[in-house]
Amino acid sequence: MPHQIPRTGRILVVDDQAANVRVVTALLERHGYAVTAASNGKDALQAATGEVPDLLLLDMMMPGMDGFELLAALRELPGFRQVPTVFLTAAQDRDLLLRAFEAGAVDYVTKPFMPEELLARVSAHLGLKLTRDRLERVARERQELVNLVAHDLKNPLTSVLFATEMLALPDCKPERVPRYIEIIDGSTRDALGFIRNYLEGQERAASSKAAAVATPCTWMGETLGWLAARYELQLEAKGLRLQVAPLERDASVAIDGLVLRQVAENLVTNALKYARDGGELELLARPGAPGFWQLVTQDRGPGIPPARQRELFKPFHRLTEVDPANGLSSGLGLSLAKQIIGNAGGQLWYEDREGGGARFVIELPEAASSPSAG
Repeated sequence: MPHQIPRTGRILVVDDQAANVRVVTALLERHGYAVTAASNGKDALQAATGEVPDLLLLDMMMPGMDGFELLAALRELPGFRQVPTVFLTAAQDRDLLLRAFEAGAVDYVTKPFMPEELLARVSAHLGLKLTRDRLERVARERQELVNLVAHDLKNPLTSVLFATEMLALPDCKPERVPRYIEIIDGSTRDALGFIRNYLEGQERAASSKAAAVATPCTWMGETLGWLAARYELQLEAKGLRLQVAPLERDASVAIDGLVLRQVAENLVTNALKYARDGGELELLARPGAPGFWQLVTQDRGPGIPPARQRELFKPFHRLTEVDPANGLSSGLGLSLAKQIIGNAGGQLWYEDREGGGARFVIELPEAASSPSAG
């Protein structure tokens, strides 16, 4: 079997001369590039509706839509503005070449071209494009990680701050001191656990080691109990009474317990911020679709207006125009929560509560096995 050269980039070639298209396509494919060819602007625009290429090779002078008009039209398509363009031209006119650069071309190759020259220019500009894409992807991933870490640390640190403020009050009830200390200890350990998980995840990604991980399994009742222990006093301080509905039967879902807690507490802290006048917050677990269980948080607050519901799970969109968290609300929580639940094979959605209020529903696959004791 002949050795297959790995593909190193996608190139759109447009030339009205069929012979040129055949020669250029054969040359590029022989050197491992994925080539899409077109003989006119209309066909090129149709081909561009598929995958965005990494490089454009455009004939400058074509009947009908020339290379300049085609480039302008391509630049209007999503993703094409950053694609480097190399013009193929028989012209040596200085003004025409200047016009090409003004139109956004990064280079040109004169016809008849030498194969070595064309390959060198293609390789150089593709290398720059792919390197830039890689750097942008790394920067984006790092920013997403920073957003994730900042958001997940916010909830435990807010709990620590709440407990320390309560302990500092002159009329702090002595019987509640142990509870506040437990909140400080547990929240601090959670914050350190999040940091440890992120660092371990980055280390695994850097070493490209993917260790086999058992399917996670979490008791729904355990999550409800943790939420009550962590947030009951904070909810009470904001005038919200916490109600935890008893489980008809204990059930487990296929998600890591720490991850489910992160998502669920985001819903609880939203109620803390936005439903302070609701009087109550209810937490419950119930059967969902066949093979699924639901964790529900519902309040009697103002709910969410229909116009804002459409933006609910988009990044950096808050539930209200005013940030009730004094600059600590990023608008990332629900977006991250939906992504996390989706990655676990579940769904997260919002619905208006009967009689007024907001209801968020987390639905997750039922775990095949029970969590081990301990």
